[in-house]
Amino acid sequence: MREQGAFHLEEHGQTERSQWVLDSPNPPPLWKKLFSSVKETILPHGNKFCFSSKRKTSHGHALSCLKNLFPIISWLTDYKASMFKDDLLAGLTLASLCIPQSIGYATLAKVAPEYGLYTSVVPPLIYAMMGSSREIAIGPVAVVSILLASLVPKVEDPVANPNAYRNLVFTVTFFTGIFQTAFGVFRLGFLVDFLSHAALVGFMAGAAIIIGLQQLKGLLGLSHFTSKTDVVSVLASVYKSLHNQIASGEKWNPLNFVLGCSFLIFILITRFIGRRNRKLFWLPAISPLLSVILSTLIVYLSRADKHGVNIIKHVKGGLNPSSLHQLQFYGPHVGQAAKIGLICSVIALTEAIAVGRSFASIKGYHLDGNKEMLSMGFMNIAGSLSSCYVATGSFSRTAVNFSAGCQTAVSNIVMAVTVFVSLELFTRLLYYTPVAILASIILSALPGLIDLSEACYIWKVDKLDFLACIGAFLGVLFASVEIGLLVAVIISFAKILIQSIRPGIEVLGRVPRTEAFCDVTQYPMAISTPGIIVIRISSGSLCFANANFVRERILKWVSQDEDDLKETPKGRIQAVILDMTNLMNVDTSGILALEELHKRLLSRGLELAMVNPRWLVIHKLKLALFVDKIGKEWVFLTVGEAVDACLSTKIARA
Repeated sequence: MREQGAFHLEEHGQTERSQWVLDSPNPPPLWKKLFSSVKETILPHGNKFCFSSKRKTSHGHALSCLKNLFPIISWLTDYKASMFKDDLLAGLTLASLCIPQSIGYATLAKVAPEYGLYTSVVPPLIYAMMGSSREIAIGPVAVVSILLASLVPKVEDPVANPNAYRNLVFTVTFFTGIFQTAFGVFRLGFLVDFLSHAALVGFMAGAAIIIGLQQLKGLLGLSHFTSKTDVVSVLASVYKSLHNQIASGEKWNPLNFVLGCSFLIFILITRFIGRRNRKLFWLPAISPLLSVILSTLIVYLSRADKHGVNIIKHVKGGLNPSSLHQLQFYGPHVGQAAKIGLICSVIALTEAIAVGRSFASIKGYHLDGNKEMLSMGFMNIAGSLSSCYVATGSFSRTAVNFSAGCQTAVSNIVMAVTVFVSLELFTRLLYYTPVAILASIILSALPGLIDLSEACYIWKVDKLDFLACIGAFLGVLFASVEIGLLVAVIISFAKILIQSIRPGIEVLGRVPRTEAFCDVTQYPMAISTPGIIVIRISSGSLCFANANFVRERILKWVSQDEDDLKETPKGRIQAVILDMTNLMNVDTSGILALEELHKRLLSRGLELAMVNPRWLVIHKLKLALFVDKIGKEWVFLTVGEAVDACLSTKIARA
């Protein structure tokens, strides 16, 4: 009697636990998810402090929301003079590197030099107020500059129509900011992750080589050069330019090459010294600015510009002019500008978040990706209205900012103010700056983009990831920047599709002396229960891409086990248990596959049981009446309960 009473109690508890699964709450609708995403991004802690706390006044609510949107309000109240001393030194050091790099990256993007300096004023100020990273340095970067230089000229020619080209670059910057803001507001950061880490490593390496080859024009003093970016076209253009120059009787002047290479060697030597002695971190940081000053003096004093040395000439100074009236929201190129803006937004965000998170992990704090997207979006929107092109976080300048001991984003403010003062006072002094020096400064920053050790690590760990890496690298190198990106994304998508179409389907057994059910292939000691097949679907989704594969694989296992077992009442298979713990979603194709599986199993005299389906899955299965078809008594909370129920049913039938 006691055993029978215990059995009834256990049966009652099992039924109650099964009912927990069946009575799980319905998942929220799509509109509510989107609204929650916006609320969590804009309002602190999902609006918890803005509306649920009755103790706060309306002023307190507004302050909490403002602190969430503008982190500078939170940490500025605790800001100390000692912190400003560190930020001041870091900001000045950062400006000494930023000024020559910004001029060089502007020429790389095929816009006038002053626009690179403008981009180092407004975006850093906006980011300092809205960004959550303490170390990241904002401004123009090489990869985004080459991306603009390869995509925008296909729409507007920068040589034939420089004003239209510049206006289109501003429009692309505006759309870049819009997309980045949308990513942050709707918490769509996963879209950036489609460009995987491996693909980014290959893309950066390929882009670094292309950027370096593009600098041959300034380093060799060539007047005619290709607008294409692939390695074959660039090398062919260099050969053709030098050959035509010699054939026409003109003497090639090596002064550009000698001047550029001399200062390139000087910059690399200072970098080597800075790495050997960390106390001299400032030396490689100021070496580009020293190179600009010294080379400009050499050209001015020797009148080398009269002997074939190419110089920058006029650089417009002053405060950032408004570019609102230059944005092109009407006309035939709006769609193309939006498309380029989308590509730039993904690349810029990927680089900035990767840089920010790497240094945040060193300092031991968390970087909010959605807030970063929001701040990047706002700064690029503001930048597009103030004559700036796409800005993002720079790895080389962030490393300098970190080494200089920055404490907060005030270093970005100091840098922006320093660049602004330089625009007001010193742009006239840049007239005699040789173009070859800008090429050498850009070349000196490229080795940091090529990470051979990381590529070797990717090859060692995951061959499919390495395929995406090498695909992006070769695509950028031999086709174009956008082709390299496309190849990387296609390979990454192909990897996801392969994993989705052929998901992991595991036969489970009970591990001895435990209640755990594990894959019998991974754990050979796991014991399968006679007459019962326990199968785990190790996929996030049962959908049109993999539903038929899962169904056929399960039926194949059932057929094989039936052939292996003798046709006796004790040896015959009685039930199939599906562990759905890992299954997050199911579509109509997946439901049809489950229904077909159930019919096929019933025709063989087998029962189908489900274990722990997630709330979205059980919600859809109830709507499709699939739960009613298999019976509510065949839905369980754990695999152990399902096995015990099947065994008791088997004994009862026997």
